[in-house]
Amino acid sequence: MSNSNYQKKPEWLKVKIQNPKNLSHVNTLIQSLNLNTVCHGANCPNRLECFSKSTATFMILGSICSRHCRFCNIESGKLLPPDIGEPYRVATAVKELGLKHAVITSVTRDDLEDGGAQMFAQTIIAIREASPDTTIEVLIPDFKGSFDALKTVMDAKPHIINHNVETVNRLYADIRPEADYTQSLELLASVKAYDESIFSKSGFMLGLGEEEEEVLKLIEDLRAVSVDILTIGQYLPPSDAHAPLISYITPEKFTEYGKYAQSIGISSVASSPLVRSSYNAKEVFDEKNTNL
Repeated sequence: MSNSNYQKKPEWLKVKIQNPKNLSHVNTLIQSLNLNTVCHGANCPNRLECFSKSTATFMILGSICSRHCRFCNIESGKLLPPDIGEPYRVATAVKELGLKHAVITSVTRDDLEDGGAQMFAQTIIAIREASPDTTIEVLIPDFKGSFDALKTVMDAKPHIINHNVETVNRLYADIRPEADYTQSLELLASVKAYDESIFSKSGFMLGLGEEEEEVLKLIEDLRAVSVDILTIGQYLPPSDAHAPLISYITPEKFTEYGKYAQSIGISSVASSPLVRSSYNAKEVFDEKNTNL
């Protein structure tokens, strides 16, 4: 048993539940429409708070991932064909919940020729038709570096394209063995190069054993590819089978990294232990609009 997974959780990582009635409503709606959320799939520590605010991050293309990242709680297993009705059910949920900002992500589907890009595009279009005033954010996989797949998503005109780098370059071989750091940066660069009207966004975790100079270099790399929005949060291992927690990072250090990111030109930054990629996504989006 690894002691690193059993460090006492500090007070700043404890979360509050608000409005249990809304929590039940979101759960019931998601189940009735046969939808997946990353909130449940990734065992997110903020899922109760987000559900209580009638917010959820929808996960398309099933609940089984083709990759085996060591930080992630999404299951691996038999991959099923895409569900062609899923985009319309997601759009129904967005409308029923009255979401002002919808976040759509997916499992990684390396088995599909386009990596699932067309399903992202169809979901964006369906949400826009059902709820035209809702801003749309997509959190996409790397599509194995395919620009054509990325272009399919960009041509559907989401407001934000998010792709998380997750950790520093040195840790990729251990934490994200089927991903490539440079490929992820190139994808983010392609977003701004192709369509400057789309905000680009990325995020990473702390507590996996990264060094401070590596974190600063990662922030600089993201600035170099013109990322508009950055999220930085604390890694929390879902189980003993996942990558071990090396350290809890203090809120003060998160603030320091956030200020550094802003000082070099990333205008919208959310950096604190409980921040996740889609946590308070609307607030972060609104901040970016304010800073334009």
